[in-house]
Amino acid sequence: MKVLGEQMKSTNIKDVAKAAGVAVSTVSRVINNHTDVKEETRLKVLEIIEDLNYVPNNSARNLKRVNSKNIGIFVRGEYNLFFAELIESIEKEIALKGYSVIIHFQHGEENAIEYAAQFVLEKRLIGLIYLGGVLEKKNEGYLMNLDIPVVFASTVIGQDVNKELFSSVSIDNISSSEKAVEHLVSLGHQRIGMISAITSDHCIAQERHQAYDNILKRHNLSPFYEFLERSDYSFESGYAGMSNLLDKGMKVTAVFVISDIMAIGAIRAIIDRGLSVPKDISVVGFDGLDYGKYYSPSLTTIEQPKVELCNESCRILFNLLKQKDSGEHLVLETKLLERESSRYI
Repeated sequence: MKVLGEQMKSTNIKDVAKAAGVAVSTVSRVINNHTDVKEETRLKVLEIIEDLNYVPNNSARNLKRVNSKNIGIFVRGEYNLFFAELIESIEKEIALKGYSVIIHFQHGEENAIEYAAQFVLEKRLIGLIYLGGVLEKKNEGYLMNLDIPVVFASTVIGQDVNKELFSSVSIDNISSSEKAVEHLVSLGHQRIGMISAITSDHCIAQERHQAYDNILKRHNLSPFYEFLERSDYSFESGYAGMSNLLDKGMKVTAVFVISDIMAIGAIRAIIDRGLSVPKDISVVGFDGLDYGKYYSPSLTTIEQPKVELCNESCRILFNLLKQKDSGEHLVLETKLLERESSRYI
């Protein structure tokens, strides 16, 4: 019995899905008696559940029976200061309403929406705020099986996704990034580099890269791909990306960097080469982190409305929990903060 007890404690819905060769959402549908599962698949999953002695105490149907006050914050991607500031504010707002917060960071290339669905089931969440990442049409099945309100914040939403399944609070990454590149063009810069992140077809980095292309083409300037360095969202990657641009000897006079943290790394690389910001190279970041305001030189950046992102995400979630409103989709405004790191050439 001791061995059996240990097995029951260690087995989760992901183990069942793996053993049955199906998705976590399929196991969830079987547990919750959904009708859209083939009988053969249903019997196989039930057999695996019995073999593994899995007891689905945290299934979605129990959310209505158990007086849970857990709200989840699911963060897609690497830890970064922008999300850190959002999480701190969201956590405080949720606590003020008398709820508990459970936070999960999801890394890697796996289907994060599937893991978010598993997170909801296993932690008996009654609501979820999902930060970052991408939501695509193929993810709809997971959302349909979650009988709780979900708010996506700062997430890239595919145009063909059924928006009745969730709520969202976001910015327009393309128009916001266009402000940054347009600012550099207005200062007389023509040799404009960019430090970006590794991109997929639909992600924040891809949208900000598209904005870079848009503005250069609009002003009949070639989008010099030699000036483009791909990286992740860290000081080190910004430093490495800027170092590579300088090594190419293309004499960029300005650089658009897709995050403030990377932009600060880029500035340090410029200074370490004996150059000056903004005298030799202007730098514009993205996010509006407080860190950039106190750096020297202070960072010109696109400010995301962090307070509003937090407040609106929480407001929508609590209204949905109280069944006061249907879902909402808000697109918030950003603004250019012109500081010391950019100048007229």
